[in-house]
Amino acid sequence: MKRLFLLLALAVTGVSQELWAQKAAMKTNLLSDAFLNVNFGVEIGLAPKWTLDLRGDVNAWALSDDRRWKHWATQPEARYWFCDRFSGHFIGVHTHGGQYNIGGFDGRISFLGTDARKLKDVRYQGWFIGAGAAYGYGWILGRYWNLEMEIGFGYSYTRYDMFRCPGCGKKVETNKPHHYVGFTKAAVNLVYVF
Repeated sequence: MKRLFLLLALAVTGVSQELWAQKAAMKTNLLSDAFLNVNFGVEIGLAPKWTLDLRGDVNAWALSDDRRWKHWATQPEARYWFCDRFSGHFIGVHTHGGQYNIGGFDGRISFLGTDARKLKDVRYQGWFIGAGAAYGYGWILGRYWNLEMEIGFGYSYTRYDMFRCPGCGKKVETNKPHHYVGFTKAAVNLVYVF
């Protein structure tokens, strides 16, 4: 019994030492900030080359001219760093989900079955889920500060209601599905590493 207790104490001490030595980081995506999306991320070291990145953003601002760009989203990602965590090249696998209410924008893009040109005259309100893969690179700026760039590609499934005009409440379609394949992540993160 004493040996079992001693072995258990050594195991717990070893785990607690590793947890105490783990690095973590807080971050903000400067690209999202430029579009007035409040965002915040936390990245936690899991192993010498593995981290878990948890981020979310929200936009609840009222825009002029019946334009809508409201949403909340979350995007957790497991990352593998080729050198040390928090610096150099990395690849990641992410999931994402959230809700949106968007319309009244002159979107001039039609890509892989998604036609953003429709956003000028209608409003879409719904939810989405999906997954993707990403590549990025992190630069060490100083003792605590890093800069990180990342691009991701993946799939999103959404269900939405469509409204006749950006500002009115006349519903035209209900619970329609849409499949999106394309970019699912673009980030220039300012990172504070603990």
